[in-house]
Amino acid sequence: MMRALLTVIVPLILPTALYLLWALAMRRIETAGTAELLRGLPWVWLVPTGVLLVAVVLVVVQVGFGGSGVGVYVPPQVKDGRLVPGHFEPARP
Repeated sequence: MMRALLTVIVPLILPTALYLLWALAMRRIETAGTAELLRGLPWVWLVPTGVLLVAVVLVVVQVGFGGSGVGVYVPPQVKDGRLVPGHFEPARP
């Protein structure tokens, strides 16, 4: 759950959250009201920016933590009463 939150949800929402913080800092809410601010959001830029940020995060996670991808995954097993964690073994030629 935490991985999904950090790799998908946060990057998707981050551009909109930053924009709203900027609008608060510029005191736009006091003059226009919350409804007017939400109606005036630049959705054309915020949505693609969020999607692009999610794609970048997913690529970085895959490159950084994906491993080489060479080999065969062996799932966790119980051997001699001990739990052997899942691991990758080199592919046989």
